[in-house]
Amino acid sequence: MTQKQANAKFNEIDTLAVNTLRMLSVDEIQKANSGHPGICLGASPMAYVLWNYHLKVNPEQPTWFDRDRFVLSAGHGSAMLYSLLHLSGYDLPMSELKQFRQLDSKTPGHPEYGHTVGVEATTGPLGQGIGMAVGMAMAEKHLAEVYNHTYNIVDHYTYALVGDGDLMEGVSQEAINIAGNEKLSKLIVLYDSNNITLDGPLSNESVENAAMRFKAAGWDYLKVDDGENLAEIDQAITTAKATYKPTLIEVKTIIGFGSPEAGTNKVHGAALGNENVNMTRNALHYQYAPFEIDERVYDVFKKHMQQRGKQKYNQWEKEFTEFQSSDPQAKEFSLQAKPELNMEKVAVQEQTGDMIATRAANSEIMQQISECNLNFWGGAADLSSSNKTQLATSGRFSDEDPQNRNIWFGVREFGMATAANGITLHGGTRCFISTFFTFSDYMKSAIRSAAIQKLPVTYVFTHDSIAVGEDGPTHEPVEQLAALRSMPGINVIRPADANEVLNAWQYIATDVDTPNALILSRQKLPVLKETLDADVSKGGYVASPARTDLPDGILIATGSELSLALEAKKVLEAKSYDISVVSMPCVELFRQQTAGYQQQVLPNDVTHRISIEMESTFGWHEFVGLGGCTIGVDEFGASGNGEAVQRKYGFTVDRIVSEFERLWKK
Repeated sequence: MTQKQANAKFNEIDTLAVNTLRMLSVDEIQKANSGHPGICLGASPMAYVLWNYHLKVNPEQPTWFDRDRFVLSAGHGSAMLYSLLHLSGYDLPMSELKQFRQLDSKTPGHPEYGHTVGVEATTGPLGQGIGMAVGMAMAEKHLAEVYNHTYNIVDHYTYALVGDGDLMEGVSQEAINIAGNEKLSKLIVLYDSNNITLDGPLSNESVENAAMRFKAAGWDYLKVDDGENLAEIDQAITTAKATYKPTLIEVKTIIGFGSPEAGTNKVHGAALGNENVNMTRNALHYQYAPFEIDERVYDVFKKHMQQRGKQKYNQWEKEFTEFQSSDPQAKEFSLQAKPELNMEKVAVQEQTGDMIATRAANSEIMQQISECNLNFWGGAADLSSSNKTQLATSGRFSDEDPQNRNIWFGVREFGMATAANGITLHGGTRCFISTFFTFSDYMKSAIRSAAIQKLPVTYVFTHDSIAVGEDGPTHEPVEQLAALRSMPGINVIRPADANEVLNAWQYIATDVDTPNALILSRQKLPVLKETLDADVSKGGYVASPARTDLPDGILIATGSELSLALEAKKVLEAKSYDISVVSMPCVELFRQQTAGYQQQVLPNDVTHRISIEMESTFGWHEFVGLGGCTIGVDEFGASGNGEAVQRKYGFTVDRIVSEFERLWKK
C-alpha cells in the first residue's frame, strides 16, 4: 500500500470516531471525578486503528478461541478500553460506562479479567501486561504447531498497548527478552510514547533508547512520529504483521491531546474538570453532549470490525468442524479456557518406607501427567535440573520446535510468572512454573495477579526450608510460607511425602479457578503408611489417630516435619501420653471445611497442641491456640550441613517431647 492509498483509507468519519473514543472516555472519567484522561486523549488514534482495522475479534462470540488478544498493559487507561468495547458492539451498555469506577459496575478503575466482557487480562500493576501478552503469544505459537496440520485453527495475533511506566518496570525487560529469544512474531506492542510520567517529564527518570533496547532483545522496531496520523499507524501495524520477530511500534503522542494541559503530567491521573472538558471538546471540534454518540461512529465499527470479525469467525467455525471430524489429534484439543488434567493412570512409584525427596517424587508424577495430557507444559527459571521439572518426553520450546513443552524462561522469575499468567489466560493448556522457594519473592506480584484472576497456574517451589543447609540463609526460606498463605485466593500445599504429592496433584488437576503452590523438599523423606489415604483436598487430616476420642495432645506438622512428629509420638506414647498427629499440607483448604470436620481433626477440648514447621511460626496460633506451642524458625537460617542446621533450630524428637511435657505441666 502506497502512502497515498493509506491516507485515502481514512476519512472524516474516522476522525470523528477517534474523537468520540476520546471524549466518551473523558466523559466517563469526569462523571466519576476519577481516572486517567491523559492516555485516553493521547492513545485513542492508535487504539482506534488497531481495533477497527486489524483486530480479529467477534463481539458476539467474545471467547472465540482463535480471536486476537489485546492487553491494555497501561491499565490506567481503562476508560478508553471500555469505550472501545462499547463502540465495538460488546455487551457493555452505555449505562455501565456511566458507572465508571463505581461499586459493582462492569467498568472498574482498572480492567478486570472475568468481570468485564472483552477484557483479556487484569492489568494495572505496570509491566505485567506486556509479560502476560508474551505468555499469550507463546501459547498461540505452541498450540499452532501442535494442531495446525490441515487447518489453521490456531492462528491469531497478540497485541499490547504499553506506556513509559510499563517499560520502566524491570519485569518488562525480562518479558521482552523471553519474547525475542522465542521469536514471537505474532506479538505486536504499541508504545504510547509521550515522554511524561506521573511526576513529570520522562527525562527526569530515564534516558533509555527504546529502539536500541528492543532491537538488542531480538525485536523489530518501528516508529510513528505523529500519533495523530492514522495512515502511518495503520501502515506500521501492517508492516509488523509481516515480520518474523516480535515488534515494538513506538508511537509518539501528546498526553492529554486537545486539553488545556496537554503535554504535562497534570493531565495524567485526575479528571479534567468541567471547564477543561468543554475546552477540550472545542479544541477537538467535537459538538456532541456527554455520552451522546453519532450513529455514524457505531456504523463504522460495524462496517469494519464487526463484519470482519463475523466473517473470520464463520470461516474458522467451518474449519474447526472439519478439523474435529478428520484430525486424529482433535480429541486432545481443548476449547476450555482452563481444562482439567487427566490423572487416571498417575501413581506413586515408591513403596512405604522408601526414601525420596518430594521434589523427586513430584518429578515422577509430572512425567506421568505429561504422558497423559498433551496440553500440560511449563518450565523453570534456569533451575529445571534442580527443581526436577524437566518433562522427559519433550524437548525445549523454541522457535525451531514450538511444539515442545519445556520452556526455558532463564533467570527471570518475575517475567516467567507473568508469562505463565498469559499462557493460562490464553486458554487450552495447563501451565506450571518452578524455582527455589526463597525466590518466590521475585514473583509475588504476578502470583497475586494470578489469584485475582483465578488462574490455575501451578507453582513448583523446591528447596523448601532451612534443610537446604550449605547454601545458607539467602537460599533458606523462612517467611515465604507465611507470606504466601497471607495472600487470598491461592492454595499453598506442602506435602509430607510422595503420597501427599500425588494427592495434591489429584486435587490440582480438577481445580481450575485457583493457583496452587507446591512446596517441596530437596532432602529425602520417608514414604509413610500414614499418608496412604491422605486427602489433601481437605487441607488437613488425622494422619495418626490417638487411642481415645480426646487425646492428651495434638502434634500438627507439614512437609518433612510430619515424619518427625510421628517419631515424637512414639516417644510420647512410651511415656503414656495419648497423642494425635495431624498432617496440615494446606491451611487454606482446611479453613474451607465444615466446622464439624475441623472439630473432628482438632477437637476444641484438646488444648495441648504443638505446630512443627521449618519456617516462620507466624499464623500457627490459629491452630494451636494462644496456649499452644509453635516450633519453627523466626530468624534467618544458617549455612551448614542440612541435618546440623535442623538440629540447631530445634527440629528434633527430643525438642518436641520436651515442649509437650512443658505444656502438660502448665
